[in-house]
Parts: sequence; structure tokens; C-alpha cells
Amino acid sequence: METERILLRPWREADAPALFKYASDPEVGPRAGWPPHTSVEESLEIIRTLFMNDTTWAIVLKETGEVIGAMGYGPSCDCALPAREGEPICGYWVGRSYWNQGICTEALRLMIEHIRLTTSIPSLISGHFIDNPASGRVMEKCGFIPTGETVVDPSQGRDTPIRVLRLELR
Repeated sequence: METERILLRPWREADAPALFKYASDPEVGPRAGWPPHTSVEESLEIIRTLFMNDTTWAIVLKETGEVIGAMGYGPSCDCALPAREGEPICGYWVGRSYWNQGICTEALRLMIEHIRLTTSIPSLISGHFIDNPASGRVMEKCGFIPTGETVVDPSQGRDTPIRVLRLELR
């Protein structure tokens, strides 16, 4: 899947150094709900165990060929989002040097179109930490509607409120 600027492609083990470059940044992971990576080996294990599947892609900047983030959807995570039966959660992130450039919005729109064309999934759910409103703006630009619900995620070592949004696909 691609646009003029980006490519969404399956993850490869060779992407581990690029993943570590951005996922080790203490400003990136915690905004998405995971701790910063501590080694290239950890990043490789994340690729092998979480990213190598049919619904998770590397976000690649076409101009450079560099992996700059991740986009995907799947079963609801442990963050207590109020997913409907069979409703996947979607998530994304890009390296800090690519924030506020519309890349996540572009990648999310591309994935949504792919889901609409290739699946019968009726809706997606997602959420963002209240202190990361930029992520919510990405979702809203792509048609997600706030549900009015807030859930709490204790994974950050503190109770972190998450604003819940849903996208009806059908």
C-alpha cells in the first residue's frame, strides 16, 4: 500500500535497527502505551512476536526508504477499550522527527481504505491518552468519532485516561 510519500509494507527482521532508532526515544513509546525499547535485540523480538502478521505494517518514507513508524490493527489490547465483539483496535506511531507532518493521518487513511476493500470488518476502535491530543486529531481527520467514553490504562505505572473513538466502516 502506498501514497506519494509513504509505503505501508510488512515488517522484516532487518528493520530492527530502524525500529530501535525511534522506539528507544522516551517521548515516542509512552505516548502510544509501551515502554521505550532498550536494545536492537528487543526491537527484533517485537518485530518477530508482534509486528510480523497480516495486519501490522512498517511505515516507510518513500524518499529515503527508511522505516519511520508502525501502523496496524488487531484484537483489542489490554488497555480496556470497550471494543464490540470482533471489533479490532487500531494503532500507529511515527518517530518524533516526523510528528506534525501528516504522516500518521496519511498512513491511517491508507490502512482504512485497505480494510474497507479487503475485509468485512464493520468498525474500528481506538483511543489516545488525554495528554496526547495530536493522536486524537489524526483519528478525527480520518473519520473516527469520539464515543464519549474514557477508560483508564495503568500500564504506564499510573492511571492514564484514554479518550475512546470509533470508526464505522460499513
